[in-house]
Amino acid sequence: MNNREVHLIHRPVGLPSKDDFALIETDIPEPKDGEILVKNLYFSVDPYMRGRMVDRKSYVPPFQLNRPMSGGSVGKILKSFNKNFSEGDYVFGFNGWREYYISDGVGLMKIDPNLAPIQTYLSVLGMTGFTAYIGLFEIGKLKENETVFVSAAAGAVGSIVCQIAKIYGCKVIGSAGSDEKVQWLLNELGIDASFNYKNTSNLLVEIGKLCPNGIDLYFDNVGGEFLDAALFNMANFGRVVICGMISQYNKPKPDPLYNLILSIQKRLTIRGFLVSDYNDKLFEFLGKMSKWYTERKIQQEETIVDGIEHAIDAFLGLFSGNNLGKMLVKLSNDS
Repeated sequence: MNNREVHLIHRPVGLPSKDDFALIETDIPEPKDGEILVKNLYFSVDPYMRGRMVDRKSYVPPFQLNRPMSGGSVGKILKSFNKNFSEGDYVFGFNGWREYYISDGVGLMKIDPNLAPIQTYLSVLGMTGFTAYIGLFEIGKLKENETVFVSAAAGAVGSIVCQIAKIYGCKVIGSAGSDEKVQWLLNELGIDASFNYKNTSNLLVEIGKLCPNGIDLYFDNVGGEFLDAALFNMANFGRVVICGMISQYNKPKPDPLYNLILSIQKRLTIRGFLVSDYNDKLFEFLGKMSKWYTERKIQQEETIVDGIEHAIDAFLGLFSGNNLGKMLVKLSNDS
């Protein structure tokens, strides 16, 4: 049996294609003293990874060409020569896009498979849930009974944002890219209003109809015209959380913002963030989110693609809205 891993072989211009990647077979490595061998069971594909395919200075280094890419993953330790880990332990790390890997244990976190299915540590109890939590509370300063608008509300982060805001008694409005997603948001997550942006001729007017008293907090996962329309409809002293801008990642030139000037008269707070800046809040997050999850106040939704050979299809599907909730690649039935 061999190890398979996905390499970036070309730096894409515009929307990536399958030709920018290669599936490479290698030998399964053997751990040395102080090392462990991990078999990945799931790994995450995320929109932010598009930025790492560009060779430029950023908050994380770009992916190297002809090397395995990286990202969140959960796996099981097969061999251990490290006193801090045992064979059979389950771990979270950032060694996705491959089936097996060697680690000295740095950056790995043991996870409890009895608390939740292990893939939950890549979504609700992982970086996705942590991003929603930090964005709402540390950046957005969420208060009870506010009006919250979420773009890409049926996506990985957006769907968790919606649920947390509902826990706090907020009026939640979410946009999505299909009628099925709209119905899921309304019927399963219980948000107050939703619309299919692909059937909307004027975003600004549509958002205004659903938020007649203005938006107190806008959680932006899309950017572009969504951000511009939300700015027009913000309430005075509203807060805009810039989490992601998936509509802009494949464009050589970002869309203009015509309504940014309204941030002056509306006295808006507009702030982006990197969740890694808030690692001191991780245990606080895990305590609250674990409680909400076990009380079934938060549910997770996953779109799971089987096999590393389909990982690129999963990643590209993010940009056409193929996912409901978290997009994951499953590598093994051993969980």
